[in-house]
Amino acid sequence: MKATDRHKLIDRIKTIEGLTHDERSALLGLLRESKTYGLMWEDKPEDVEDRLRSELPVLKEVKSRAIISDNAVSPNHILIEGDNLEALTTLAYTHEGKIDVIYIDPPYNTGNKDFVYNDSFVDSEDSYRHSKWLSFMSRRLRIAKKLLSERGVIFISIDDNEQANLKLLCDEIFGQEHVETYIWDVRVKGTMPKTAKNTVRKEHEYIIACYKSEKRLQKYSSLKYADKKWTNPDNDPRGPWMSANISRGAEGSTGGFKSFVITNPAGISFDRDWSITKDEYESLLADGRIYFSDNGRGVPRLKKFQSEPVWSIQSSFFADLSNSQEASSIIKSILGEKLFDFPKPTALLQRMWQIAGASNSTILDFFAGSGTTLHAVMQLNAEDGGKRQCILCTNNENGICENVTYERNKRVINGYTKPNGEYVEGLYANNLRYYRTDFVGRRRTPQNMRRLMLLSSDMLCIKEDLYTEYDMFGDMQTLENGFRYFSDGKKQMLIVYNEEAIYDIVDALGNMDIVDPIIVYVFSPGNDAWNSEFESVSDKVRLTALPAAIYNAYKRVLPKPKDTMLNLENSTNDTVTTDSLFDFEEEGGKE
Repeated sequence: MKATDRHKLIDRIKTIEGLTHDERSALLGLLRESKTYGLMWEDKPEDVEDRLRSELPVLKEVKSRAIISDNAVSPNHILIEGDNLEALTTLAYTHEGKIDVIYIDPPYNTGNKDFVYNDSFVDSEDSYRHSKWLSFMSRRLRIAKKLLSERGVIFISIDDNEQANLKLLCDEIFGQEHVETYIWDVRVKGTMPKTAKNTVRKEHEYIIACYKSEKRLQKYSSLKYADKKWTNPDNDPRGPWMSANISRGAEGSTGGFKSFVITNPAGISFDRDWSITKDEYESLLADGRIYFSDNGRGVPRLKKFQSEPVWSIQSSFFADLSNSQEASSIIKSILGEKLFDFPKPTALLQRMWQIAGASNSTILDFFAGSGTTLHAVMQLNAEDGGKRQCILCTNNENGICENVTYERNKRVINGYTKPNGEYVEGLYANNLRYYRTDFVGRRRTPQNMRRLMLLSSDMLCIKEDLYTEYDMFGDMQTLENGFRYFSDGKKQMLIVYNEEAIYDIVDALGNMDIVDPIIVYVFSPGNDAWNSEFESVSDKVRLTALPAAIYNAYKRVLPKPKDTMLNLENSTNDTVTTDSLFDFEEEGGKE
């Protein structure tokens, strides 16, 4: 159809009487699809998506499962038990634009009971097998993209069953120029299974990387020369070493190298191009890292120590790493039995953190499974002094969240004894907080708004990374359903549930010396955060109206609400609702 004809038909549909809102939207959506190349599939609804049309998810902490370190600066890690579509929706409020690295290991959709859709396994004979998987992944990846920071990247493990489809889906969501496919070499010498005749042995899987904007990768640490011969002829206290060339010869183009004269202990001068600057050379020489061969008569070379990793980018980011068999052994050593099939090794995930994130990155895994991601984060933090924070999401099917994901990382933090009796010291400098998804009616009635405000407290603590609560604010006693006060000594937060407390809070603020504005979340039936009431102390607060801010964030990711037929003659102010209740003004105008 020509573009002009399509526009005419769109205008015609807008004027047709007798169509419901959903029917009109569906027809217009079909006409506006102008795709001529790309991935097409038949969308398949999910039960969880249907629930989100009538209810809003929130997070509720299971305080009895909190693991809190004595170290005051320990990172706060989050474990969310619930369907990951529900969990991602809550994170769309708490962490939009704040996640630096996402790693997921979704079901590979092999047809061998590894993918559950609406409480039923999808088998290889299901004619909608790929459509169901793509619908499932598309909903989650579109929210995941909103969570990524500007330098954020998502890594997705996959194999041949859906690799081609996933690559096209990611191209569509992130843009083809922001998507790359890497190889993970799953071979470990002596562990590969025998292969039947006339087949090719599977020796790799794929990792698809999607970048929010431009690709920004760092070099990573590896023992690049592990297979070399190391010696220590000068008894260097740093241990065995080998020498590396820093000379590039005097002839020809410098190619970006530095030209200066170096004189060895025998007084022989070398006027060449070098791979380091003169200042770098002088510094290395003073540190005992320059070696002159032939009893001091040779060309200067750089000492590389066996104990020191080399920062490098090699042809494959994910080569020479352990495989799932080794990862399974680790889980068995922690929990005493094999409770999870095909887990990913911690070394694989740590490589991702090294090349894609800073040492204070926020990392998300919404297919958490056995909890390897958090284990890898805590282990890497312990090794390099980082302060990475981790968020895990998983359902509790067959008790996996409670008995595997949580229990594994609880033991890693607290320490554990292997089946052979060996004790492994805990990674104590970590906090782990456990949450479950809960729900509030989506209709914007006064009762639902009040309940959403009350149940949002745990989400606000996650959003601000602020968990220490006090029962006094200045000279005021806090009240659970009045207002609550949180502080870590630098950052402060007030959650005001009852607007009657505002005036006393304003008076208290007026008598306080405050360096950084206090974060104030205050209940309001609309978007006004009682700005006029706080006007006299406006320089001391940062106001946000709730639950409007949550509705605004959720509106950007939730499916459309169900149509509700109302008897307007018998309805009251407490029950009247229409779709327009979600179409309130937002900062910057309507969506």
